[in-house]
Amino acid sequence: MEGLRDHLHETGYTVDGVRDRLGDVAASALAREELVPALRATAAGEPLDALIRLWWLGVAVPREWLDPAVLESGLVTVAGERVTADVHLQPWETGGYVVSDRKVRPGDPALRPDHVVGAGGASANLAQLVTRRPVERALDLGTGCGVQVLHLAGRAGEIVATDLNPRAVELARLSWELSGVRGVDARVGSMFEPVRDELFDLVVANPPFVISPGGQLTYRETGEDGDAFCRDLVRQAPRHLAPGGQAHFLANWLHVEGEDWRDRVGGWLADTGCDAWVVERDVQDPAEYVELWLRDAAEQGTPGYAEHYDRWLAWFEQRKVEAVGFGWITLRNSGTLDPVVRVERLTHQVTLPVGDYVDDVLDSIAAAHRVEDLASACLRTADGLLDERIGLPGAEDPMRIVLRQTTGLRRSREVGTVEAALAGVCDGELALGPLLNVIAELVGNGDIPNADAVRPLIAEGYFHL
Repeated sequence: MEGLRDHLHETGYTVDGVRDRLGDVAASALAREELVPALRATAAGEPLDALIRLWWLGVAVPREWLDPAVLESGLVTVAGERVTADVHLQPWETGGYVVSDRKVRPGDPALRPDHVVGAGGASANLAQLVTRRPVERALDLGTGCGVQVLHLAGRAGEIVATDLNPRAVELARLSWELSGVRGVDARVGSMFEPVRDELFDLVVANPPFVISPGGQLTYRETGEDGDAFCRDLVRQAPRHLAPGGQAHFLANWLHVEGEDWRDRVGGWLADTGCDAWVVERDVQDPAEYVELWLRDAAEQGTPGYAEHYDRWLAWFEQRKVEAVGFGWITLRNSGTLDPVVRVERLTHQVTLPVGDYVDDVLDSIAAAHRVEDLASACLRTADGLLDERIGLPGAEDPMRIVLRQTTGLRRSREVGTVEAALAGVCDGELALGPLLNVIAELVGNGDIPNADAVRPLIAEGYFHL
């Protein structure tokens, strides 16, 4: 594989190389599963054109276009003067390569049950969430095509990768070999079975979280009832976290009639003994959700599409499902007898990668919960915080005051004059209690504000201890 890897780099088959060759129009068309603009952009037959057509677009290429390193790779089929790819080989943002089964498009045959999906939006989403701090031992649970290992390779001393699907482990090994990643301990098995009784400093998983009545496609669904798989994943993870260890998962959860989704997901975490942070990033109604995953399997336009769609909706209806949420779940084994769980919805754009500051987020949530004598604590206003005042022209007092974060999670919160004044003076030098007393006198408020009222602002990162 070393010769193939060298050829890929020499040819410019990289994320930037493919993007530049295709251009914006062809790239946008590919997102709509339209190949014609991309075929036009790669019609010259240059070495990079050949690789894009073969492994990115999945179309046959003249043999004369290809280097011997490609023809001898074992990843293509040669039939006369035409060559087709046996796999989908895509450059990844780490500088490595990801090997998976070929992308499925409308009109293709049905997916095989052990299909190995390539890296995409969810893979990138998880990689952006994971903490950047170096760790000794890391576990990629449900490695699939092996993409998360490419991100972990630079900051984990030892990496274990598992998957229920032996074919996934086989293709993941190719991904690592082509990317120059060595020493990964790959194991086949379900959930945490392959790492029974082992501890890790970091666990990551882009699991088969799709909620469906089937379970035929192992890369995305398990066949367990509702969101039970994600629930069990969360509940089992803590027993495999070393002290201070973190776990980062993507997940789906149900919005059920008569039940707050926050209580549902928060209940998964209640007895884990870990601090936890859950963020819902998107919500889809049942029809949107079914359509998304039927498109994912290229079932639109097939004879069984309507029947499958109807059966899936009926399954949701029987369970009184009103919507399906998607988001992040992060746990940290903080070793406390008083863990804190925060469940919230953040659908706006945040600063990426979240992994650059996820440790600070967890610290803030824990501090707001655990510091008993907050009045004696010294606070510091978060960097980049804006004070926005909205009012009538010429009015002495604003109608609304909003504190807005310009970095990190980019939250915004409407506050009163006391909290706004506090944001202007907190520099980590004076205790909160005396500061609140002075501010109360300045704003003419006879009541001294309670320091505990500032806890939500600490938890959300407006102030740091």
